[in-house]
Amino acid sequence: MSEGNASAERNSGQALVLSGGGARAAYQVGCLRAVSQALPNYRPQILTGVSAGAINATYLAAFQGSWRDSVEALVGLWQQMRTDKVYRTGLAPMVGRMAHWGLHFVSGGRLGRKDIRGMVQNDPLRAYLEQYLAADPASGEIYGVDQSLADGWLKSLAVMTTNYASGGSEAWVDTLDESIWSGSQVSARRTSLTIDHVMASAALPFFFPAVRLCDHWHGDGGVRLAAPLSPALRLGAKRILAVSPRVKPEAPAHGLVASYPSPGQVAGVMLNAVFLDLLDFDALQMQRINDLLRRIPQQNWGNQRPVDVMVLRPKQDLGQIARESQPEMPGAFRFFAGGFGGRDEPTADALSMVNFEPGYIGRLIDFGEQDTRERMDEIEAFLRGQDV
Repeated sequence: MSEGNASAERNSGQALVLSGGGARAAYQVGCLRAVSQALPNYRPQILTGVSAGAINATYLAAFQGSWRDSVEALVGLWQQMRTDKVYRTGLAPMVGRMAHWGLHFVSGGRLGRKDIRGMVQNDPLRAYLEQYLAADPASGEIYGVDQSLADGWLKSLAVMTTNYASGGSEAWVDTLDESIWSGSQVSARRTSLTIDHVMASAALPFFFPAVRLCDHWHGDGGVRLAAPLSPALRLGAKRILAVSPRVKPEAPAHGLVASYPSPGQVAGVMLNAVFLDLLDFDALQMQRINDLLRRIPQQNWGNQRPVDVMVLRPKQDLGQIARESQPEMPGAFRFFAGGFGGRDEPTADALSMVNFEPGYIGRLIDFGEQDTRERMDEIEAFLRGQDV
């Protein structure tokens, strides 16, 4: 039996779901590093990614080598990342794009450019991904994914985007399976994944420009994805390990006097709701369905089947860490961030998604490793299908 077939048999039905969150996806990398070191034989057959999670999922699917080596290489990709390798941080381009937006707004659409494609230009990210994903310079096709499918250890890779024309979620699926699902909340398309698909999935609304796919403009896959676990489920997952860079929300302290929320604070709450909170709700719903199925005879399950889910998440608020790391960011961005968010706020959820400076990224990776190691016995039992 070949190594690829042995890995496929050993990890049959294992799925890894990586949610969005911009720079917070570095936390996912730390989690995966701890898992790969403790469980080198674990390698998920099914990978799905949304937003920055799509970058991680695609890289892992395309890497030619062992699971542990693929994760270590992904850690290297994030450790070498800088904000100016993701988007242009100079004062002139940022002021120019904001001025065009402001002029267009205050003139009722009569002046200024009508197609300002994002607050920043993220062409540096495209160049960075082309380098690390070894994509074809002409077509942008990521060859490594097709090779992994042919080798047998990978069954499917799905990257989600939001179609701005239809307003719906679309899953771009690279697989050797002859058929994929249709008619669900997330429409599926078979394709050979390219850099454009990854860029579209990671295109934060308003911040990064949309990407044209099949004659329609697409943006961040988390915008309309009400059921983040659905693509993995429909691709045949039997056991799902999901990684969310969102700390479990806690009730606010009683009697706390808070100042009026800044635009940055409001934006952070909205981004959490759009990109991160839905994973928690979906996991809770799936657990309820599992509990219900196990209470009734199997012959009455119909088309339903239990699918176990475990969600890894940070113990600390990554927004608070982003606030502490704000001085590391480029000067132009710090200037605008100071006006957008209150300087005395303890957390900066919106900032946590666009801060790609090495100090902040390194801390997220370290926190991911630490949090995951503390749960390793539980994680190993879950992946082996044992009672926790």
